[in-house]
Amino acid sequence: MNKRQFLKGMILFIPAGQLLETLARQAGAAETGKKEPARQDAEPDAGLGDYRPAEHWYGMGIEIDKCIGCNRCAEACKAENDVPAEPFFFRTWVERYRVMHDGEARVECISVNPQQRRADREGGDDRDVLRTFFVPKLCNQCAHPPCVQVCPVGATFSTRDGVVLIDKDRCIGCRYCIQACPYGARYFDHRANIADKCAFCYHRITKDLLPACVEVCPTQARIFGDLRSKASRLVRFQRMNKVGVLKPALNTEPKVYYAQLDGEVR
Repeated sequence: MNKRQFLKGMILFIPAGQLLETLARQAGAAETGKKEPARQDAEPDAGLGDYRPAEHWYGMGIEIDKCIGCNRCAEACKAENDVPAEPFFFRTWVERYRVMHDGEARVECISVNPQQRRADREGGDDRDVLRTFFVPKLCNQCAHPPCVQVCPVGATFSTRDGVVLIDKDRCIGCRYCIQACPYGARYFDHRANIADKCAFCYHRITKDLLPACVEVCPTQARIFGDLRSKASRLVRFQRMNKVGVLKPALNTEPKVYYAQLDGEVR
């Protein structure tokens, strides 16, 4: 076989292999009764009824001055999304920043054993603390997500409405995405041997419901909305506040925006 015949055979073989893979995946989904997630290259309303992802571009705003560190967001997220009960697994969590008089910044995750953290705060000596504030964190739903780029099987993908999701049936548990995420927003679920993270409660927002963390926040420190809608609370939040994102130099274009973002936050 000469070079031209070999290349011709490869051109015919590769699309056929992709077609067979797609047909096999659809057949498996039909047998289990599951619908495939709406991928970026899928039809806008694939599997979602009247909901059309292409019409939306979702994001979240967080007003740091309003966060009181109650940790209800992390607790509601765990309950809503069946996050493992072990203390170090979160889709969203809250960090407490303490800036000392000497300029040192101390950071702790208060979502880990919040009762003990609360007792430590009440019994501690804060005379050396200049200021304290809380910062909720989660997957930043990047417009250019590094986790999507490194996934070898396409299990992590971006939807047309700007949400980064994980196809749990495809994930092979290689953990490349966990290493690639610059925000530390992913964890490994040992129960199913897959990577997992915040999905903006995608099963809720496609039904016009708020993410669980937004719904339970007692001070409305979290704001969720559609960046393509001028009537969205999130667009108004951006217009009325000076907002910033985490690690802007990475050019991942996060869609989680912070108001009153302190320079110590990283």
